[in-house]
Amino acid sequence: MRVGFGYDIHPLKKGRRLTLGGQVINYYKGLKGHSDADVVIHALMDALLGAMGKGDIGLLFPPGEKEYMNISSLILLNKIKENFLENNYSVLNIDITIVAESPVLKDFYEIMKNNISRVLEIDCSKINVKATTSEGLGPIGRKKGMEAYAVCMLKEKTTDE
Repeated sequence: MRVGFGYDIHPLKKGRRLTLGGQVINYYKGLKGHSDADVVIHALMDALLGAMGKGDIGLLFPPGEKEYMNISSLILLNKIKENFLENNYSVLNIDITIVAESPVLKDFYEIMKNNISRVLEIDCSKINVKATTSEGLGPIGRKKGMEAYAVCMLKEKTTDE
């Protein structure tokens, strides 16, 4: 068994789309970043890469490279699945926490789970998505940004599998 932990944070900015867990969410601000700045998928990718001992998303998909400008993070997640995950590991579970003061995200949990499930080709029952606030504290509490944490457990495939 291998455990991975991921974290990501991005500032909020007017004029950007808000994408979380591969879902565009109607909000007056979006997350600023080179790609779609999806903190949910970025934290998940870092958790998966960490569990596999494959570095982080900044190493694989360097910020500033034109091919990743505004790219959907689900495309990047699929690349991680194809290049590392599918041949060597199976996902036992994923747990993701989003930290944001607003908007309320509970109506999007299942959509996010379905997006992740579809890309990783795993059952939704292996994925948990939830959100909390920072109770008005710090930059997240002042609605200056959003962050996400992810943890995953992988099982190394044997030659029999």
